[in-house]
Amino acid sequence: MQNIDEIKKTLEENLAVMLYFSAPTCNVCHALKPKLFEAIKSNFKEFQIISIDTSLDQEIAAYFSVFAIPTVLVFLDGKEFLRKLRHMSVDEVIEEIKRPYEIMMR
Repeated sequence: MQNIDEIKKTLEENLAVMLYFSAPTCNVCHALKPKLFEAIKSNFKEFQIISIDTSLDQEIAAYFSVFAIPTVLVFLDGKEFLRKLRHMSVDEVIEEIKRPYEIMMR
């Protein structure tokens, strides 16, 4: 189980981080998670992925102003770059990250 300080440290130490907020009762979360994680790993080698269970980590969800699940937050160079919640496709997330990620990694 993570805490806010560990997540902040990960955001500081890595150029690309994705936070994935979900809960055990969310069927959409469970369907999306493996597909999204695989797409991120195969398209972006330097990404760190952190999965956060909002049923256990309400404090973390509140800290990042996450009030709906699933929510995906993408941080590039320590700054929130992308926030997607509820209705998203894997391709949509990948497409929005691709260009800025490639520029940043040059």
